Amino acid sequence: MDSIEAAVGQWLNSVVIGLNLCPFSHRPARENRVRLQVSSATSEEFLLQDLENEMLLLDSRPPAEIETTLLIVPNMLQDFFAYTQFLVWAESLIKRNGWKGIYQLASFHPDYCFAGAAQEDVENLTNRSPYPILHIIREASLAAALNHVADVEGIPERNKQTMRELSAEQQRQLFPYVFNIEGKS
Repeated sequence: MDSIEAAVGQWLNSVVIGLNLCPFSHRPARENRVRLQVSSATSEEFLLQDLENEMLLLDSRPPAEIETTLLIVPNMLQDFFAYTQFLVWAESLIKRNGWKGIYQLASFHPDYCFAGAAQEDVENLTNRSPYPILHIIREASLAAALNHVADVEGIPERNKQTMRELSAEQQRQLFPYVFNIEGKS
């Protein structure tokens, strides 16, 4: 599990923070308020339980202690379609437990593909991670952070442009798990 956390930590620092894909992530990461939690689940039922447990933990801890959680899923949901289907269940869990408006999920996957994009489109790299990840975001914290970032609506396009500007070598170095080279888990 340490190697899994290390791979995700490397991705978080070099891609998400290093390329400034998420301008809200710098401070919580620097202050060690980003929780990396590896799920050992091998079924949707147990993964939903892990996800619920993480939200209950966030309920019990202030943002000053834990701002956000990246729930890493190394043992299942390797197929991107299966992952997207699980997201429907995860959203139902949020609604059923009264967390709508409190938490939202951001999704990351090694084979992430935006709707309408081709699998090989470079824009998909913005959401490609070493493992399937369910990122639990506190909506109140996100709303507060939005007040301090200029041109929030432009973030997706800037991120796509950042990916387009990476050389092939930079892409291979930052995303070895996408290109099936050393470092793929």
